[in-house]
Amino acid sequence: MKKLYALAVAGVLPAMAMAQAAVDAYQLSHSDLRGTARFMSMGGAFTALGGDMSTLNQNPAGIGIYRSSEIGLTLNLNFQSATTEAQGVKMTDDHTKFTFNNFGYIGTTHLYSDVMPTFSWGATYSRTVSMDRVYRGGFGSLDASLSNLVAAATNSEGWNSDDLSSSKDYNPYVDSYAPWLSILSYQGFVINPDASGNNFQGLMGDGTTGSASYAVRQKGYIDEYAINFGGNIYNTLYWGLGFGITDIDFTQISYYDENLDNAYIAAQAANATNGADPYYQTRGKGYYRLDNYLNSTGTGFNVKFGLIFKPINELRIGFAVHTPTWYQMTDTYYATMDYRYTPSDSRFAENASTSKDYPMTNDGYESWNDYDMRTPWRMMVGVAGVIGGQGILSLDYEYRGTQTMKLSDVDGNEYTDVTSDVKRYYKGTNILRLGAEYRVTPQFSLRAGYSYESSPVKEEASSGREAVWTAGTIPSYTFDKTTQYITCGLGFRTGGFYADLAYVHKRRESSYHAFSPLIENGVILETSPTASLVDNNNQVVLSIGYKF
Repeated sequence: MKKLYALAVAGVLPAMAMAQAAVDAYQLSHSDLRGTARFMSMGGAFTALGGDMSTLNQNPAGIGIYRSSEIGLTLNLNFQSATTEAQGVKMTDDHTKFTFNNFGYIGTTHLYSDVMPTFSWGATYSRTVSMDRVYRGGFGSLDASLSNLVAAATNSEGWNSDDLSSSKDYNPYVDSYAPWLSILSYQGFVINPDASGNNFQGLMGDGTTGSASYAVRQKGYIDEYAINFGGNIYNTLYWGLGFGITDIDFTQISYYDENLDNAYIAAQAANATNGADPYYQTRGKGYYRLDNYLNSTGTGFNVKFGLIFKPINELRIGFAVHTPTWYQMTDTYYATMDYRYTPSDSRFAENASTSKDYPMTNDGYESWNDYDMRTPWRMMVGVAGVIGGQGILSLDYEYRGTQTMKLSDVDGNEYTDVTSDVKRYYKGTNILRLGAEYRVTPQFSLRAGYSYESSPVKEEASSGREAVWTAGTIPSYTFDKTTQYITCGLGFRTGGFYADLAYVHKRRESSYHAFSPLIENGVILETSPTASLVDNNNQVVLSIGYKF
């Protein structure tokens, strides 16, 4: 049995009022397999190998392997595909993008010392993460409505109609702390006062049926400018220290709508008979659409340290640790809501068979927020073996402390509610990388690799048994499950010139949630409309360079 949730669910509203949330922190701090063609074709398993420009972003000790200087660049052609599936219906969106993966220089100085024969330094630009993704989908049959969740959230802190209404001298978007989603929903008739007038209720109740659709367009990147220093001790122990300056630019444009039959709507009477209030509670068709725009930008700094130990020529053991990246962030966002209804009661609009449109926006008020973000720390170990002077096998393990992400205001005051949510939703991430290379001739090499990344999300959150609160006016979120890469490639060397080509297939499985489940005292009152989301991306990567 469905209910009109005019109740107060503790803890809902503070999250709606925040400018950031745990799911936003994850979106801006996950990693990707990107780098040179050689690095990517071997699954990124270079923690113990080194000797590649991409190691400046992975294990800085890899720069100590160098015996000469190098300049190089990498080009990437990415064919992206995202497929959603819910209630037996699939939708796929495709697009193609060309980018520069990296460009850099590594210089090596021979010290002619038995203790430290060489010292190297390097500077690179790398696109370490691409956040481009486009997907859409729908739900042919709804069991829950976003309007009911917003009503419950609005009630939880006791906001009333006066708080959410605009007047000549009062603008709730700028003159109050009320959540924008509550204001939009109230002024757009998506939440309405109940019969008592003391609480708000949503559009879905007993006998209400309906459908929903959504679309999300994400565009963004994380770029890193790295400066590394390294060397080797007795040609046995290689060390490296790296400093990274990172830039984030992420934009998301999205919408979510619901089309409801027999909804509990507020309609405008042709002739008001209830005092001065022309709006009445009735049943009928109700449609609303929520549009959102978000842009997140920031600059960060991190430090990396690594070692590679070569006890014999055929074996290398690597270790690296990355500090968190400390970001200074700015978010800019706005939202609009459109509402239409068709009352089934002849007392209302003059022509009840004609849909009455009530478009509602936030009147162009664009908001922004400055804050600080700390990404997870990372630790990785690796082992690599040289077989017969022609083959290489390499294995990496990485642990990423996803549950250690933190957000704070610009004065350093931690958002404790967000930190608590991070720990409730996320856990540590485990990554395995395997790579192989075989030198067919002195000029040509064949390569292959594989990478597996475990889900960073706890089962309670991903399965809908945990309320997941988002920030501002964007109610939807995604949870990553597993991510896998299958890679291969070939290389060509002649003199100091080299050219490498790689093919990389990435499959990321996620779940899309239109909004949080509604949970009170551990009881699920309404579930979240959920769809599977699968990314199948194919990349062709070309690196060219010169060693001298």
